[in-house]
Amino acid sequence: MVETSLVMRQAGRPNAMELVSSSSSSGEQEETSYYSKDFVWDELREEIEKDPSLAHHLLPFTSTSTSTSSPPSTHSDSCSGSWNSFHRRHSTGKFFKERRYLLKEFPDLLRGLDTLLELGCGNASSVLPILRANPRITIYACDCSDRALEIARDTVRSADPSLLSRFHTFLCDFSRTGLPRDLGGVDFVTLIFTLSAIPSQLMLQAIGECFRVLRPGGVVLFRDYGLFDMTMLRFHPSKRVGFREYVRMDGTRSYFFCLDTVRKLFGDAGFLVVQLEYCCVKSTNRRRGKSMRRVWVHGKFQKPL
Repeated sequence: MVETSLVMRQAGRPNAMELVSSSSSSGEQEETSYYSKDFVWDELREEIEKDPSLAHHLLPFTSTSTSTSSPPSTHSDSCSGSWNSFHRRHSTGKFFKERRYLLKEFPDLLRGLDTLLELGCGNASSVLPILRANPRITIYACDCSDRALEIARDTVRSADPSLLSRFHTFLCDFSRTGLPRDLGGVDFVTLIFTLSAIPSQLMLQAIGECFRVLRPGGVVLFRDYGLFDMTMLRFHPSKRVGFREYVRMDGTRSYFFCLDTVRKLFGDAGFLVVQLEYCCVKSTNRRRGKSMRRVWVHGKFQKPL
């Protein structure tokens, strides 16, 4: 249950922002800038389409075409169980770094007195830097994993106990059960690597819940895996459970978005597109000496006034 009911507030329309990307380093206070256009996505696509070893990623999906086993259940218990197991294995919080780059990519979060709903909060790697940077923001955060919520609260408490007064968590698998009916009027919803973990047939319903709880003029801030990201190309054909949709060994899912898919999903739910583009970042694994091409989709979508 949400700890405090939210009421509709009349606030000004958020301004669009110019994309500036950064990535957090291992240092506590350091940030290392990076370019979001290290390579051209269309050139990557052409390269992959010409590689026969990657052809299975491009084929239409049928239940018997590539998968050697039945796809995992889309039942809520299966989803929460997989993510509970995931967060138990990574309970120290070291698996994810704080996503400080979100403050530069979404400067709207720093503008003042706002209410934010974080969907799929995990271990609070997204909300913690926001709470620190904006002392006037209140964050409501949900996850389908009760273990994740425990870690999130512990993470925020360990960083600064006073932040807990502006951080409220609740257990919810919003793509299946919807969000609490008394939740509404929020200024922002963040979907940070969350939509890709939801079965594709439930994505539109999940985005519809975002639309319902936002105030008119409110904005969804979106970042997720992009088509032909390095992690997609590593999946074995047997792990396909849908078109551009895969299941990991631990039962969690991952979908890889193209811009057209994201545009249609949010458009069908009633949103206006403020910003939508690929972030193409080249990073290097220094220990292995390998270059990695990461692709993410960055977007902002507004509920009409």
